[in-house]
Amino acid sequence: MSTEQILGIKFFNGQVDCAIDFISEHGGFLVAPSGTCFARLQRDEVYRRAVINADIAIPDSGAMVLLWKLFCNRKVSRISGLKYLRSLSAKLFSEKTRDVLWVVPNGRAQKNIARWLHQNDFPFSEEDFYVAPMYDATAEDRELCERIENRQPRHVIVGIGSGPQEKLGYYLREHLNYRPAIHCIGAALAFLTGDQPPIPIWADRFYLGWFLRLLRQPRVFGPRYLSALKLPLLIARYRDRLPPMRNEQQRTED
Repeated sequence: MSTEQILGIKFFNGQVDCAIDFISEHGGFLVAPSGTCFARLQRDEVYRRAVINADIAIPDSGAMVLLWKLFCNRKVSRISGLKYLRSLSAKLFSEKTRDVLWVVPNGRAQKNIARWLHQNDFPFSEEDFYVAPMYDATAEDRELCERIENRQPRHVIVGIGSGPQEKLGYYLREHLNYRPAIHCIGAALAFLTGDQPPIPIWADRFYLGWFLRLLRQPRVFGPRYLSALKLPLLIARYRDRLPPMRNEQQRTED
């Protein structure tokens, strides 16, 4: 599996179908860090440990891909979370398998996903959904772990938002008694199901999904995207190395 290490994270560097086939065959958990996530590497130890230990990290951030080319003159093939989920859902829909557990943030998201599955003639029942609680800083969930072990799904699709979902994926991989494919894809699921306004294929292809979200909800996404302004400095300074935690960085500078 070809990878490109950026900020200490080994990003998959290949075609989306290859990533899906790999995680489906070998199990483990997959993450898709967006441009706003990299600042967490220096302040959230649990998130940091989860992301660098993921079985696959796909390069979702268009800004990261462009900055990597600019600063290091190296190319990594972008796979957005939305593109990944479109390809994964097409594969699952074609197989008509019931072997999926959907981890969702609330009841509204569950209803929207159920409607989307019904529209695509995909078999499901109420037992195929798990509404996640509000997680603390560690995102440990023994109840979900037991649910998965009892049902033994081949795929666990986690769409609860960046931060908690990566921690949850790592926790599940480390505590389950078998290795399902755990897909941590965040907002991508909401775009497909209608829980959030959809992102057109052309906007996703030209790295403009973030801009449409900002136009639609500036008060929500404006503050969130400010954290992405740290990404150019992080890549310019650390390149393939994992940035130190803030307290560690401060001790070094002192």
